[in-house]
Amino acid sequence: MRAGRRGLTGGLAAVLAATGMVVAPSAVQAEPTRSTIDWQPCPEAEEVDCATIPVPLNWEDPDGPTIEIGLARREATDQERRLGSILMDPGGPGGSGVASVMSRDVFTPEVTARFDVVGFDPRGINTSTQLRCDLDLSNRSLDARHPSSQAEFRELVRLNEQLHDSCREHSGELVDHVGNQNTVEDMEAIRVALGEGKLNYVGYSYGSLMGQQYAERYPDRIRAMVLDGNMDHSMRSAWDFMRTETEPVERNFVAFAEWCDTTETCALYGQDTKAVYADLRKRAKAGDLVDPETGEPVDFYALSRIAFGANTPAAWSAVAASLAALRDGTGTVSSLATAAADQAVSNPYPPIWCSDWDFDVVNYAHYAFLRAMLAKKFPNVQWSPYVDHAMTCAGDPVRTTNPQRPLDIDGAPPLVMIGNVHDPATVYRWNVTAARQSGAHLITYEGWGHTAYGNDGPSECVNDAVDAYLIELTVPERGLTCAATEEPAAADTRQRQLSGVGPYLAG
Repeated sequence: MRAGRRGLTGGLAAVLAATGMVVAPSAVQAEPTRSTIDWQPCPEAEEVDCATIPVPLNWEDPDGPTIEIGLARREATDQERRLGSILMDPGGPGGSGVASVMSRDVFTPEVTARFDVVGFDPRGINTSTQLRCDLDLSNRSLDARHPSSQAEFRELVRLNEQLHDSCREHSGELVDHVGNQNTVEDMEAIRVALGEGKLNYVGYSYGSLMGQQYAERYPDRIRAMVLDGNMDHSMRSAWDFMRTETEPVERNFVAFAEWCDTTETCALYGQDTKAVYADLRKRAKAGDLVDPETGEPVDFYALSRIAFGANTPAAWSAVAASLAALRDGTGTVSSLATAAADQAVSNPYPPIWCSDWDFDVVNYAHYAFLRAMLAKKFPNVQWSPYVDHAMTCAGDPVRTTNPQRPLDIDGAPPLVMIGNVHDPATVYRWNVTAARQSGAHLITYEGWGHTAYGNDGPSECVNDAVDAYLIELTVPERGLTCAATEEPAAADTRQRQLSGVGPYLAG
């Protein structure tokens, strides 16, 4: 880890020299300096500034080829009291900090008054040098992640390998250098280019892993760091991953079923919602369940995605109505639409994920055993869409350059983490583990949805605590808990929805 710091100092000097700015090695971690970024109005949002900075394609070869990292900035609204910049990432892999900052005020008015908010696109994504892969192979590999035989498992392995070969064909050596450790180095390069003596960072969802590992490598270069919806990079087995991802989905479905059974406005009121769903699940697995409007089959996975709406209390009435329509053979069933894309799409998720995670599912028998264990332990839902991400790297198509291990942070200032009790993506259990390993102060939001802090967040309690930390460096008390604000079947909710191209992209 310490050797990595020395390497970055040399790499930054080389990159900055290439752009006409020569910096002594000691300046990399010294006092604030003048920003060297050439900000220009964003073409699609002139009130926001956009720019790119060059970084090495391979941080171990700082004098080699470079790539571009895209940035977007909203300047502090109270320039006279400006405290500096906050770097942010919304998650993914695949989420765009540039798009987030261009589209809205990410943080509260109190924070945007005092800080420039800078979103960045991690390498491979959007306005950064893109990692592109074949569309057809991307879709086929996704569709193959539920093998029902050893032959289908081998086909999944073959498609994963072909997909990664296509990424290399379209993107060259970039496919080998998109793991999170490279993003950590890029973040440090951004800090230097911004002229900030210390980094302020807010990372959501997969962006939490970026912050966690930055704090490991550069603990003395942090002023404040907030990580909302934390990954647990210490999980080593596919079972640990699948089990923890499915646990809150089961618990949330049971809460939905209990509400439905006792609420007169629910379409399944008094009808034993869990029993209704069990019958639908049985019919879906047998191939006997159809969409009443289209007559198309509804398999177990399509049914499960409808039930996945139980993770959002505001959607509970709609979920119940869909289940009733499937049971009765009449009415409308909620569905998810898929968007079209170019033949070679920007699809950085598989190479990034496989660079950062290694869940060794060795064959179909192993996979079938894991799925049987899920069905036994979580008898209602039996599966979560997030389970499939353990199959992204079946066959080991990419070398895992950033393998799982516990966090080891030494010498950082107090860090703040936020975890939602009912989050079905970056589950609460992961946040507890990450906070324990890092020594961070964990804010528990007892509510629902994925991530909590921000201008559209559901909790003033969370926002107030984070604002005080970012602005005044007031560290939240240990064990701070904020009450849930969501109401079942509410027409208006500020909670974040699960969406996006990557597994852990915040809304």
